[in-house]
Amino acid sequence: MDSEQTFSVGQVLDTLRKHISLIIVSTLLVTLISALFTFFVMTPKYSSTAEILVNRKLPAEMQAAQFQQVQADVQMISTYKDIIMSPAILKDVDQAVKDDAGYPGSEAGIKSAISISSQQNSQVFSISAKSSDPQTAALIANTTAKVFKQNIGKIMSINNVSVVSKASANNHPVSPRIQVNIMAGVLIGLLLGIALAFLREFGDRTVTSESFLTDDLELTSLGTVNEIDEKEVRKQIRNRHSNNTVGNNNESRMKRRV
Repeated sequence: MDSEQTFSVGQVLDTLRKHISLIIVSTLLVTLISALFTFFVMTPKYSSTAEILVNRKLPAEMQAAQFQQVQADVQMISTYKDIIMSPAILKDVDQAVKDDAGYPGSEAGIKSAISISSQQNSQVFSISAKSSDPQTAALIANTTAKVFKQNIGKIMSINNVSVVSKASANNHPVSPRIQVNIMAGVLIGLLLGIALAFLREFGDRTVTSESFLTDDLELTSLGTVNEIDEKEVRKQIRNRHSNNTVGNNNESRMKRRV
């Protein structure tokens, strides 16, 4: 069992060494394609975030119920997320930013640009917007927060939200992730090269050893024929021709002397 496993590992290593050029070329080629695609095809995306606090102020005589109110505010965040992504809010946001140079083009584009997140048991949630222009990303996030704050009182008869942090333009793109893409290209190229190496090896039907015929195929060996390189054959022919020419010339000279 151990010898079979060692032989199998040896075969794998021999195959990799035999096709190392193919593996290297495949790795470099796919990595180059990944880098070119990342730098020249993918559009950089920028993200900006506005933060909103959910906190209803209670009268002094109701301070004992403050904890229960905080829990209620936290639970309301899920509802607020749905409201922000609804046409009631997005329609006004779309109208407010449609004159911007980086306008996504439609209400659906605004919706796909916005994402909302919150931490567990936190009264603060974030409205993030992505765009190919950092100024547009900040504009969409701030406009969404502003429209939501203005309309939530009408929608739910509650006024317990406030914008605690406005979005600002971030000139560092969040995508594409250059290092991740290039490392992915290296890995994919390496795996592709290894796969091609084994495909070529398995597709090669050339008999490379006498033991394969006698042991694996259980055939009788009738002998071996040595392989002669064509260049070597031509060299030997030229040498013989040259020797024959020299010999004939010497023989002719001897006859003349006689």
